[in-house]
Amino acid sequence: MKVVWELQTATVRDVYEALLRRRKIAYTTVMTMMNILEVKGYLKKSAEDKAHVYRPAQVKAKVIRAMVQEFVERVFNGSAEPLLVHLVKERHLSPEELEKIARTIKESE
Repeated sequence: MKVVWELQTATVRDVYEALLRRRKIAYTTVMTMMNILEVKGYLKKSAEDKAHVYRPAQVKAKVIRAMVQEFVERVFNGSAEPLLVHLVKERHLSPEELEKIARTIKESE
């Protein structure tokens, strides 16, 4: 999704080549993931010339919200607390980041 958001429109080849610069990945893996993202409604696909061109189907914030909710449900049985505890412990957040999180929590109450 990050690559498609950056490029705004992209073929599987575009995404594959962008990801390949960062790490080794199979073309078919990229194709499969983009098809899954389309089925989930995160990407739209249209036929242009000989390739399918993908574009975001929803705004970035909405997609991130849905993906995080799905992850929390699947991995943490719907509870965000274990995820937050893990992130605080493992990401070694700075005092400024922790303060920002505390402010956000207070504002949401």
